[in-house]
Amino acid sequence: MVDFLSIKDCIAGQTEKMIELERLLCSIPALAPESGGDGELKKCEALQAFLQKLGFTQFERFDAPDSRVSSGIRPNLVVTIPGKDDTQHIWIMAHTDVVPPGELAKWKGDPWTLVQEGDKLIGRGVEDNQQGLVSAVFAAYAFIALGIQPAHTVKLLFVADEEVGSVYGIHYLLRTHQLFTKNDLILVPDGGDPAGETIEIAEKNIVWLKVSVQGEQTHASRPDLGNNAFIAAADAALRFHALEGVFSHQDSLFEPPYSTLQPTKKEANIPNINTIPGEDVFYMDCRLLPCYPVAEVMEKMRSVADDVEGKYGVQVSLDIVQSDESPATPDSAPVVQLLTTALKKVHGIEARLIGIGGGTVAAPLRSAGYAAVVWSTLDDMAHQPNEYCLIKNIVSDAQVMAALMYGADAI
Repeated sequence: MVDFLSIKDCIAGQTEKMIELERLLCSIPALAPESGGDGELKKCEALQAFLQKLGFTQFERFDAPDSRVSSGIRPNLVVTIPGKDDTQHIWIMAHTDVVPPGELAKWKGDPWTLVQEGDKLIGRGVEDNQQGLVSAVFAAYAFIALGIQPAHTVKLLFVADEEVGSVYGIHYLLRTHQLFTKNDLILVPDGGDPAGETIEIAEKNIVWLKVSVQGEQTHASRPDLGNNAFIAAADAALRFHALEGVFSHQDSLFEPPYSTLQPTKKEANIPNINTIPGEDVFYMDCRLLPCYPVAEVMEKMRSVADDVEGKYGVQVSLDIVQSDESPATPDSAPVVQLLTTALKKVHGIEARLIGIGGGTVAAPLRSAGYAAVVWSTLDDMAHQPNEYCLIKNIVSDAQVMAALMYGADAI
C-alpha cells in the first residue's frame, strides 16, 4: 500500500506541471458578458484537454444556456476520480471565470501572460481562482500517477460565472441537477489567509439595495416650490446606516463582529448647480450577521423609508439588487473536522474557524443544505493589479487536499 508520504512527495515533484497549467489558464481570458467577455468555454476546453493528457478520464459537462456569449453556453465541468467508497464524495470546487485586469498601466506586463519571479506567479486569475483549481488537480493527479484509489470518490468541480453572481454556475447546477448529497464533503479553495490556518464556515447575509427617491424638481432659488430628492436621500442614507445600532448583536466568529449597513454607490442626479433635483438614487451594501434574516432588516428599512417620505413629501422605492442568506456550516460537520485534522497532520497547522462578510460559492451550497467550507493558503491578491500566487502555496494546499482524498484519519 502506498503511504501518504509518497503522495505528498509526488505532489511536491509536480511544480513544473503546476506552472504549465497556470500559464495555460492565465492565457485565456474567461470574462463574463457583464465584464465585456465571451464566457469560459475556451478555458474550460483547454483545461479538459490538459487533464486528459495527465490521465484523467471521467468528465461531465453541465452547460448553462446563455445567449449573450458566442457559444451560447456557460460550461460547468465535473472531473471524477473513482474511490474505494462511492457512498460519500469529496468535492473540491473552483471557478474558471476571472475579473478584468483593470488599469493596464498598473501591471508590470501583459496580465494574460504568466510571469514567474522566483516562487511567485503573476497574472490575472493566477490566485483567484486558479491557485485552488491547480491545487485540486494535482492533489487528485497524485493518485493517478501512483496508481492508487482515494478513500472516497473525488469530484473536481470547475464552475462558471462566480465573479458576477453564479447564475450560470453553482445556482444553475443546484436548480437543474442533483449532483450533491448531504453526506458529501465540499471544499471551496477560494478564500483564506497567508498561513492557511482559517477555515471559513459562515458568511454574513448579504443584501444590495437600490434606493430611489422621487421628489419634485424646481429652480434652486425656489426650493419651496419643489421637494428636494437629494436631501431626502441623504437623510435616508444616514438613517439606514444608523440601523447598525439597532441590529447590534455581535459575533466574534466574524470580522468586524457586527452587522454593517453602508451607503455606497450614488448615481448622478442633475447636471447643473442651480436646480433642485427631483430624483436621487443611491445604493446600500448590507452585510448582516446570520441571526438577522434579510426580510427582518428590509421591514425595518421600509419603515424608515416611510418616515422619510412623510417628512420630505417624496416617494422612496427600495429594490433588492442582490440578496443571499445562508446558515453556517456546523463546526461539528465532518468536512470541518477532517480538514482540521488534515491541516494538523500534514503541516502542523492549528486551524481556526471564522465567518466572513464577503460572499463565496459556498453560500448557495449551505442554503441548499450542504455542509461546505472555504479554505486555502493565499496572500489575498484577488482583483488587484499584478495579482500573484505562490508556488509553495499551490503545493502545500494540494497536499492537504490529497490528505482529505486519502483519508485524513488514516495518515
